[in-house]
Amino acid sequence: MVGLPKTLEEHSAVTSYDAILVVGFGGPEKPDDVLPFLENVTRGRNIPRERLLEVAEHYHHFGGASPINAQVRELIAALQPVLATKGIDVPIYWGNRNWHPMLPDTMRELTAAGIKRPLALVLAAYSSYSSCRQYLENIEAARQAVGPTAPPVEKVRSYFNDPGFISANAFQLRTAIYRLSTPMRDVCHVAFTAHSIPQRMADHCEYANQLYETARLVAERIGLPAHRWKLVYQSRSGRPQDPWLEPDICDHIGNLHSQGVPAVVVAPIGFLSDHVEVLYDLDDEAKHKAEELQMHFNRAKTVGTHPDFVDGLASLIEARFQGGPRLACGLLPTLPDACPANCCPSGMPSHAAGRPAS
Repeated sequence: MVGLPKTLEEHSAVTSYDAILVVGFGGPEKPDDVLPFLENVTRGRNIPRERLLEVAEHYHHFGGASPINAQVRELIAALQPVLATKGIDVPIYWGNRNWHPMLPDTMRELTAAGIKRPLALVLAAYSSYSSCRQYLENIEAARQAVGPTAPPVEKVRSYFNDPGFISANAFQLRTAIYRLSTPMRDVCHVAFTAHSIPQRMADHCEYANQLYETARLVAERIGLPAHRWKLVYQSRSGRPQDPWLEPDICDHIGNLHSQGVPAVVVAPIGFLSDHVEVLYDLDDEAKHKAEELQMHFNRAKTVGTHPDFVDGLASLIEARFQGGPRLACGLLPTLPDACPANCCPSGMPSHAAGRPAS
């Protein structure tokens, strides 16, 4: 039956991973961090300083920090005891792409500790250059920075169709819908949102297809008919003349208003935690747009540390550590455990575009 978990092939041998490496995007934790962090994010992309200062204001709007690092700490704290119940008792290390703890520093730490085979859990559920291939490149660059003693690192597959991820998103969306008044619940529209990426990048990966499948599965799980939801995008950056995935969430809210839709619930399925892009682009800009149009607005929480999501991550890790079933929902094929050498190319000159900040 469509939407129910399917069991994929089992691994026949127990592996010898001796640590978990959580890999995140990173974010500033105090005002003095903001500009250096944004410079790290945009290095090599020739972003004008005026644009960096503009984006910096998003962070200063929230006290000059992003909550993303604190949210990663919470996720690790929630994940460790669940892994222990599955018989996985190994150290968990954490390194970021753009801010402390930086991946090279973490790689030095686990190398010094004698770790021989860490398994990387990247905090991105979908496949694209910036959410898959670039993290693999970051990990390899960190290994090169340490030198020949750095251990090889494998990565947990993208988990857009993991049953726990679907279940947690469905719970958060259902909860948001029920925060509406009773008359609005049956007429509201759901906008599933994700970070936009350049069209040229999207043409070389399964990002948009995977997002649509996640949205479809979540809608199916809560009984939401197809005419009452749509996949839209947010947090676009880059040159105005370059096409990115559309429609934008604020444009979509305007279109809903013109159709007489009285209420919108936004479900940020493209994100794992309520960090600055969610808080600013949705709770500030999108909410303000809806209020201008006198529409009811609610935003579902991201999966965060929801128990179903945490258990799903633990099961993904368990399948790699100990063998056993690999579960997935829906119609799209589940990705292989090991990314092929040519997975998720950027499609962009010198990888010049991607996710701007978090």
